[in-house]
Amino acid sequence: MQYMLLIHVDEAAMAAAAPTASPDKAYEMGQPFMAYNEALKKAGAWVAGDRLAPSSSTTRVRMLGDRTEVLDGPFADTKEQLGGYYIIEAQDLDAAIQWAARCPAAQNRAVEVRPIWKAQ
Repeated sequence: MQYMLLIHVDEAAMAAAAPTASPDKAYEMGQPFMAYNEALKKAGAWVAGDRLAPSSSTTRVRMLGDRTEVLDGPFADTKEQLGGYYIIEAQDLDAAIQWAARCPAAQNRAVEVRPIWKAQ
């Protein structure tokens, strides 16, 4: 069964820390994610995953009758934004939760586990 691990981040806190982060610090911060990616791949659980651009780059599209509404920016003002995701293959929800707990983001951010709906 496939699950999506949604990584929620506080973009304001990240932006505040970014000006002080050296390239070495950025590399150091990325190392746990690279190790996690390799663990997922080695276990055969990796399907996909990536970091997302900031929510300020969001474009929201919806149809209102026959008119297309396009809005720039995030849908809602919230403290946390969707910062990245993984799609994993796991035997069941318990196994997906175990992978989410191993995600480096789970140390100081929320990682939401959601089953991917497969049509019957």
